[in-house]
Amino acid sequence: MANRHLARALAMQTLYEWDFRNGMAGEEKIKDIVDYDKDQFAAGLDDKGFVQELIDGVKKYKEEIDAIIIKYAPEWPLDQITTVDRNVLRIGIFELKHSPNIPAKVAINEAIELAKNFGGESSGKFVNGVLGAIYKDMEALGEIKEVDREQENKKTIKQASSPEAPARRENTEESSHPVIPSEAVPGEAEESQPSE
Repeated sequence: MANRHLARALAMQTLYEWDFRNGMAGEEKIKDIVDYDKDQFAAGLDDKGFVQELIDGVKKYKEEIDAIIIKYAPEWPLDQITTVDRNVLRIGIFELKHSPNIPAKVAINEAIELAKNFGGESSGKFVNGVLGAIYKDMEALGEIKEVDREQENKKTIKQASSPEAPARRENTEESSHPVIPSEAVPGEAEESQPSE
């Protein structure tokens, strides 16, 4: 398991316990939970600072984050969302909104993986739906992080410089319809394969 993913899992487990105990007071207790969970579940973890950054961030922005959850999951009162899903969403939203060096897609994908690993059968879909809707609105409002802009620029430059780029442009100019590779259409690729 990658170090950052393990750190997120440890942060989620700590926040789960913190939330389960109704936001117990005292930084020492949080530190004790992190230390215990690290020893029990993440002995090889080198990046304990990232764990603490996630925990501190979620705690600092908890009211704002919970309001966002309520807005984007209106059918689910906050206290009826499972403790795992609630804290996975909190970590994901914290990373989306307040972690300038974490790309949005990474934050969303990591949260989905945590939900699948620790949550119920539909947790991954639920987390994906909520975080996806939040990110879509962030894009519409122009609230895109610099790290995401840089990645998009790199992707655009790479696509423009690929050897296939001129051919793609020529194909789309000949027709008013975009060229879609057959493997992109479910079922079509199997039908177009020559039979033996």
